[in-house]
Amino acid sequence: MKRILVTGGAGFIGSHLCETLLIAGHEVICLDNFFTGSRQNIVHLIENPYFELVRHDVIQPFYAEVDEIYNLACPASPVHYQYNPIKTIKTSMMGSINMLGLAKRVRAKILQASTSEVYGDPEIHPQPETYWGHVNPNGIRSCYDEGKRCAETLFMDYHRQNNVKIKIIRIFNTYGPRMHQDDGRVVSNFIVQALKGKDITIFGDGSQTRSFQYVDDLITGMTKMMDSPDSFIGPVNIGNPFEFRIIDLAKKVIDMTGSHSKIINLPLPEDDPKQRQPDINLALKTLNWSPVINLETGLVRTIEYFKNELKLDK
Repeated sequence: MKRILVTGGAGFIGSHLCETLLIAGHEVICLDNFFTGSRQNIVHLIENPYFELVRHDVIQPFYAEVDEIYNLACPASPVHYQYNPIKTIKTSMMGSINMLGLAKRVRAKILQASTSEVYGDPEIHPQPETYWGHVNPNGIRSCYDEGKRCAETLFMDYHRQNNVKIKIIRIFNTYGPRMHQDDGRVVSNFIVQALKGKDITIFGDGSQTRSFQYVDDLITGMTKMMDSPDSFIGPVNIGNPFEFRIIDLAKKVIDMTGSHSKIINLPLPEDDPKQRQPDINLALKTLNWSPVINLETGLVRTIEYFKNELKLDK
């Protein structure tokens, strides 16, 4: 049994990770300030004697004896991270410093949940880990993109200077149960709009592409990375390489929900990437990891979740 700290543990991804770690027989400390996380996501874990929930903001130092740290704390959807951009970049930077300091003191291994957004609007397609990115440092998305890029720098410098055992993964678009229905991400947006019979809103003409991975595949990739040899620190892409046009996703959701929603187009947001597709050869080679849940299977599960959340008839 390991004692594992998960920052952002009450969030969409964090709650699934906490659940998986408990099932594997570990003790879990879930740290969250509930800005975007929800008690509902982890309420089913509260009675587990090996689960501890702590309300705390990673911008402030935290002290605990732990063996491993998964650093997930940071708003991840544009709606949330643009709401308070200064808070967002402070969470990435100061949160990383505090968690790295903790890892240094207690000699814990620490994993940074970085993002495909470090690649910005990419000029290389698909994106390998060796690509440095094409990011606007002054735009409305910069608080998140540059915050995560700086966090990677901090992780590497703590590793080089202080021998902290680190892991860095770059997460590509992830969806599944426990997504917030108003978080502004494309999968949840489309499903909720379709189930409510509202217009499906697409930014731009819908020709931009994304690669969608189901949350269970991500969690497997995260734990495999944490358990990999200390010599492999990353960064490594964790995402589904199957590229999908946004307009095609909208049509698929309408079809799968039996909705009569119409598709309408809105202006494309500033710095919105035109393409996003991971090169996962490194993950396949070093972690023996690749996604196994296809888009249709994942959408069925996610649609059922939102039907229950919205209290709609099956």
